[in-house]
Amino acid sequence: MAVQVPSASELGQKWGLTPLLVVALDGSGQFRTIQSALDTIAQDNRTLKTILVKNGTYREKIFIKSSQVAIVGEDRDKTVIEYAELRKNWRVDHPDDWGAAVVNIGDTASDIFLGNLTVHNSYGSLRGDHDHQFAIRSGGVATRIIIVHAKIIADGGDTLSLWNTGNGMYYHADCDFEGWVDYVCPRGWCYITNSRFFGRNLTASIWHDGSKDKDQKFVVRRSSFDGAEGFPLGRNNRDGQFFLLDNRFSANMANRPIYRPSAESAYQFPIRNYYWNNRRDAGDFAWFADNLESADGAPRARDITPAWTFQGRWDPEETMPAVLPFASTPRPEHGDLDVPAALTVLRWAGARDAVRYRVSFGTENPPPVRGEVVTTEFPVTGRTPGTTYYWRVNAVTPAGVITGPVWSFRVTGRELRPPASVSTRPQ
Repeated sequence: MAVQVPSASELGQKWGLTPLLVVALDGSGQFRTIQSALDTIAQDNRTLKTILVKNGTYREKIFIKSSQVAIVGEDRDKTVIEYAELRKNWRVDHPDDWGAAVVNIGDTASDIFLGNLTVHNSYGSLRGDHDHQFAIRSGGVATRIIIVHAKIIADGGDTLSLWNTGNGMYYHADCDFEGWVDYVCPRGWCYITNSRFFGRNLTASIWHDGSKDKDQKFVVRRSSFDGAEGFPLGRNNRDGQFFLLDNRFSANMANRPIYRPSAESAYQFPIRNYYWNNRRDAGDFAWFADNLESADGAPRARDITPAWTFQGRWDPEETMPAVLPFASTPRPEHGDLDVPAALTVLRWAGARDAVRYRVSFGTENPPPVRGEVVTTEFPVTGRTPGTTYYWRVNAVTPAGVITGPVWSFRVTGRELRPPASVSTRPQ
């Protein structure tokens, strides 16, 4: 006898929950594949549609053709989209890269959110070829792409390839990136924070194409880089601009500055690689010494926010949809060492179905509960310079309390260097 599965609208009416398109391999959702859920969304969609993917390994290639789509897993480690595809094999019979990735984002699909899941192009581990193989790819005019609390992995190069050269804007937080050459390689504007990078090649980890606008930039903050012994940090075959602040480099990183492999005649602008407060475990190299004051406009470290990165055209942290099951994207950001003492409010991205938030805050870890609010902000007063504060936001939902991670920040003091044991990952 067939099981009667309630529709997303029926669930919403009963529990007051966010309407969802639910995907489950065991048939307990409305769909058994992610693509079948995506196919129900109109190509001219203008309102956010959220696809909840239950735990399991989905061995499918997906095509996102509509804008305003969120794909959210049940658990980052247990919700896996995996497919084996080598770019050069795909291009033998196809005129372009549409279909060469595990997650293919259409040329006109914008405002895309991916979170709480793993995307893996496993061609290299299965076939032994580590040439270019996309986990996620976009192009055309696709922009405003957010990835939060996810693992993005490929067994070859170009793992995360968001390639709108003209006006592409991308925001990623609390992610793990892994791959071979140029495995995080945005074109346009990109801001990444509190993430982990692991490179398996000796060519480059990060890459940037900022050739269409002098302001285009790739910002990485409060993240860690590791990889094979002797891995180089980055390169750019075209004009690019890197801002790396508050990062930790492992002892395996090579003593090689971000480099330009093309002939100098191929570049419009001089080398633009800017650093502030980065540390390497086995000792720093001179080439990543602080030089932020030499960037156009001489920005301070605290000025370099997502809104600044995207020239005020987009502020993803302030407009993040409440689609993850837990509170996320804290402001101040986790690990911020330069928070003004005049800070008056804590902010975060809301959790799906939360009716209120239980906020803990203090100098102890874990911090004590201070109160509950129905909005995504909490007032604070009297911060002490040079002091580290811890805070947590638990989402209270009809289904129970969803515990959030502990975040921390440090109020501006005389010493801005992170301690040797600093972690860029929320506990």
